[in-house]
Amino acid sequence: MVLDKINRLKKSFARNMEIEEGIPTEEYVEVGVAESSSPGKIGIAIEKLEEFADTDRILKAVREGSLVFLKIKGLKEKDIGELKRAVEKLKRTVLAQNGEIVGVEQDWLILAPEHAKVQR
Repeated sequence: MVLDKINRLKKSFARNMEIEEGIPTEEYVEVGVAESSSPGKIGIAIEKLEEFADTDRILKAVREGSLVFLKIKGLKEKDIGELKRAVEKLKRTVLAQNGEIVGVEQDWLILAPEHAKVQR
């Protein structure tokens, strides 16, 4: 008897919820973030490393979530020691943010933020 009353109340509440929301409970499907079929957008920046001071500008772009294609040829031809210092700073900072840094050929680096994965 008590169970019958509880079941009737449940059905009554369920009908009221359907009417209030306008969505039948059978048609409601919850979708998680991981199930999303459309990928998010990511900014892509193409930068040049001409001197050590450029590293701050480049790291700012990575921190903001952009994928950075970095041309290092100018600094490589100018001063190899300064290039090594700049690349080491970029590497430390990008890796500390769980990003990736990848060399492409002789004159390019790719700096990827945490949410981007570089397939090798």
